[in-house]
Amino acid sequence: MALFDSLMAGLSPSAALRRGLRQLDQGNARQGFLLLSRAARSGIPEAEFRVGRCYLEGAGVPPSRGDGVRWVERASTKGYVEAQALLAALCLHGMGPGFADAGVNAGAGLFGGQNLAQPDYPNAAKWARRAAEAGSSEGQAVLGYILSSGPESLRNIDEGDRWYQKAAEGGSPQGQLGYALVLARNTDKPETQVELLKHLRQAAEKGLATALYLYGMVQERGLNLPQDRAAAAACYKQAAEKGHHGAQARWGYALMTGNGVAPNPVEGESWLRRAALAGDREAAALVGDIYAKGGNLPPNYAEAAMWFRRAADGNHRGAARALGMLYLTGAGVARDQDEAARLFRIAAVAGDASSHVDLGNLLLRGHGDEQDSIRTREWFEQAAASGDLIAAFNFGVCLAEGVGIERDDRKAAEWLRRAADGVINAQYWYGRMLVEGRGVDADPEEGRIWIAKAAEVGMIEAQVMLADMMLSGRGGTKDHPAALALFEKAAGQGHVGAMFAVGAMFGGGHDIPWDRVAAQRWFRAAAERGHPYAQMMLGRYLARNLAGEQDIEEARRWTERAVAQGLQEAKADLAALPPAPDQNTASEETPIHAAGE
Repeated sequence: MALFDSLMAGLSPSAALRRGLRQLDQGNARQGFLLLSRAARSGIPEAEFRVGRCYLEGAGVPPSRGDGVRWVERASTKGYVEAQALLAALCLHGMGPGFADAGVNAGAGLFGGQNLAQPDYPNAAKWARRAAEAGSSEGQAVLGYILSSGPESLRNIDEGDRWYQKAAEGGSPQGQLGYALVLARNTDKPETQVELLKHLRQAAEKGLATALYLYGMVQERGLNLPQDRAAAAACYKQAAEKGHHGAQARWGYALMTGNGVAPNPVEGESWLRRAALAGDREAAALVGDIYAKGGNLPPNYAEAAMWFRRAADGNHRGAARALGMLYLTGAGVARDQDEAARLFRIAAVAGDASSHVDLGNLLLRGHGDEQDSIRTREWFEQAAASGDLIAAFNFGVCLAEGVGIERDDRKAAEWLRRAADGVINAQYWYGRMLVEGRGVDADPEEGRIWIAKAAEVGMIEAQVMLADMMLSGRGGTKDHPAALALFEKAAGQGHVGAMFAVGAMFGGGHDIPWDRVAAQRWFRAAAERGHPYAQMMLGRYLARNLAGEQDIEEARRWTERAVAQGLQEAKADLAALPPAPDQNTASEETPIHAAGE
């Protein structure tokens, strides 16, 4: 070391600079830093810049952001262009002149990283412009960024675009990414698409994290080039390892699903969690989706709700709707339809069309507030006016039920008729209005035709109503076997009213063979799901041994349930049952035996 010190003492500042740079290139960071420090103390701008870089990167010296900024600023004020470009970037990360470490960690990339302190845009713009006008492609890229995305007072989109183009032509990866994003605003011309992909690819090849992420998405989706999921996964992996949260989410998802890479669910979930905990809302939504679906394990809705909440708090519309569904059903969270309405509102405002419908359905059940009703009706009305048939149906329902607007059956029927040409639910609703004479002249025959259309494609409510019309002969001929078939279809899909109807038809009095065993089975299925008439009928069957099974106590329990639901007819059935035996008194039919007999 003494030999090195004596050698360094004999070098001129310029020689110390040259030798210091060679030492850095050879990996001798400590000796390189000492040589550069000697040159910097003599006031050589390049040496000052290099010493600043060493402090910022911790090369040959313990890292110190404050010392790094001070040395870079000294070189910048002397006109050293590379230092000016770097100082501009540091200012964007809140590490401009006067910065002190204060525990702040630098290292986030300008294009795609995260700022760890408040940006100093005015100083960034000043130093970037000096570097840009001196020909620095890095300075041009930073200036393009500030003019395109900075505060409104500094913004000049056209000038920013020009600086981005110059930076791209000069080979700056940040400039190539920025100019690709400029071109992405209008890709109508094929030559623009080609130019965009060229610059994006070049920035990705130079290892820029955001460019890798975006180029991966282009390859995954096959946008203007052949789809290549394996290449996309490779891009995501590189960007993820550089700390890009969006890429971490896509790489994790690729590993989870085997999208372009051998599946590895454990590692995939780890990457997704990393991105989600760093604040990536898409990753949080994906983790929530994984827990909601379950995969090889049962779903964990409580865990799913936690991750959906993270994403929804970041205004992720899909996660807000998914969390709303959990609150709607009480899966993993306490059932709360008002909270579900609030979450559907968030998703709907963010542009999720399905959430408009979800919120509308809750409003019909009395949840949400008046503003929700008005806002939802306005959404549907605007979309309906533009020709959206689903919106026309929903607007018709709003008019029919008075949601967010005064009830108007005539207008409701008009909108429902318009939507019925392409929306199954509208066919059912319009058919009902014709049958009931709501907003139109009553026409059961025409109504039955529309309801049959919806029933044919599997709408359960339409199947049940059509079966009921076939049973009574309303709007057409009676057809009990066909009615039974429709009731059975609906019952098989969980429709409780249809279960009761099947039981009633098998119980006798209809143009089909009666089957009281089957009737009792269907009454039980409906009774267990809370249907009061089914509970009363099951009680009758069990009390009177109508299906070969008598159980007075069970008959009493089911009849009491029907009475508790307010079914007046069941009171007479309950009164007709034999009195319940006193549990504290032995009956005459049950002799008491001494122990051991």
